[in-house]
Amino acid sequence: MSFANLPSNHFLAQPRPDSLLPQHAGLVDTTTLAAHDFDVDNRTGFMPPQPPMKRLPLTWEVWESKLDAAVSQRLQLAERVEKMDEQRRITETGKSRAWRNSVSEMPLLLTEELKRSERALRRAHHVLSWLLHFYVQTIPSTESLLIPRSITIPLLQVSSQLQLPPVVTYSDDVLYNWAHKESHDENALPTIDNLRCQTTFTGTTDEAEFYLTSARIELRGTEALELMRLTMDEAFVGDDIAMCRITSYLERMATVIGELRQLLLSVKEGVDIEVFYHEIRPWFRGADGDPWGRPWIFEGRDEVEGWTEMQETSGASAGQSPLIQALDIYLGVDAESTQTSFISHASGKSFQERMRAYMPRHHRAFLNHLRGNQRPLRALVQKATEERCDSPILEAYNGALKALKEFRDAHMVVVALYIIGPARRAVKGVAHAAINDAMKPTPALNGVVPSERDEEAYHSVDKKETMEKTYNGYEDKEALKGTGGTDLVRFLKGVRDQTADAYLQS
Repeated sequence: MSFANLPSNHFLAQPRPDSLLPQHAGLVDTTTLAAHDFDVDNRTGFMPPQPPMKRLPLTWEVWESKLDAAVSQRLQLAERVEKMDEQRRITETGKSRAWRNSVSEMPLLLTEELKRSERALRRAHHVLSWLLHFYVQTIPSTESLLIPRSITIPLLQVSSQLQLPPVVTYSDDVLYNWAHKESHDENALPTIDNLRCQTTFTGTTDEAEFYLTSARIELRGTEALELMRLTMDEAFVGDDIAMCRITSYLERMATVIGELRQLLLSVKEGVDIEVFYHEIRPWFRGADGDPWGRPWIFEGRDEVEGWTEMQETSGASAGQSPLIQALDIYLGVDAESTQTSFISHASGKSFQERMRAYMPRHHRAFLNHLRGNQRPLRALVQKATEERCDSPILEAYNGALKALKEFRDAHMVVVALYIIGPARRAVKGVAHAAINDAMKPTPALNGVVPSERDEEAYHSVDKKETMEKTYNGYEDKEALKGTGGTDLVRFLKGVRDQTADAYLQS
């Protein structure tokens, strides 16, 4: 639904309430109502149909110029600098310190005018949160993490307006970090083949491809969202014709999820494993992921009226993708009800619930709307199966679950390759040459020659056993944390197994 044609005095056309200012008596809070379409486009899904703003107006140019400087100077992670030879360490330390000093000396800019535009607020959060991460992740281990007021105050104000945490999120990396690769028409819709990244920490194509892989998945997932909508419409009718249509939607959903899986596995084609683990991933860490356990101290945070501090502040994570959570909710794979071992001690919330706090607020509203569906798909299938044990909808539903389980398998493979493997090698100090040898194709197994780019190889018995051994090797040891702050190995295995357990019997 679009509000572009609504009269200016219509209640849905009223401005979004300012969370930093007291509300006048009688003012209608239209935050939820104005998000009736949940900021989900029927052509691009959770991705905006319009390219994100490339640059803030001149009033805030100093933020943009400092971000440009950080990127162009190729500022290095503190832990990487500390491993360099003395001369290079002195050079890199001096360069990052000079940049941080210039950021500390920035004038304190007002954000009031930014509230007039959602796109401007998103760009401001993108720029300020990236400045924050450049600032924090370049501070040597011997120094405390004191974030200057020049970043703290505007970032907290913008974050409060958007109801987002003051860190880089998945939406900053993926949803609002793209531009057309080739287009003279700013109104052209984004497509899988016509995307490029706006900002990266490392300036590498590997980092850009990492973000773009997720962006392509979000775009391809647009059809899945449409199938969800159609299913909910037919469930409202509930007659035999409706059940036949829902069956066909589920069959199509399995195909779409299978294509999402293919896109996920394609990350191997453009992202080097070692580059990702050692050079890219550390930039995403939030306040609860500092390698030396230092707290993030936001100078001037008490000066921001209305700001409520989060109990946990994790980094960007694929768990913050609204599409993946939507698939779980739609198919009735309710991880939150059974994954009690992943309840955070600090917040008392499940991983999925915590990750929703990092999503754009309208997307959170969409997921809440989906969870509140009075005619859930799983219950519909169960009822149809009770009435007729050979109901075709059961096979279609289980087929969609199977596709989702295989998507989880693929995610585990990617995590094993890009995180668990490098983490183990880093601990063991294996030479890079040995790493390359280990990544070569293994001998044929039952006539199948595994190859990590080959579709059958990802599902060969050999690969599955290798993956399980890799994961099991981390169990009962010090937990390997994901950027979302959870025990990565146990969580992924738990969600994958829970998806398999969701199959319905006739």
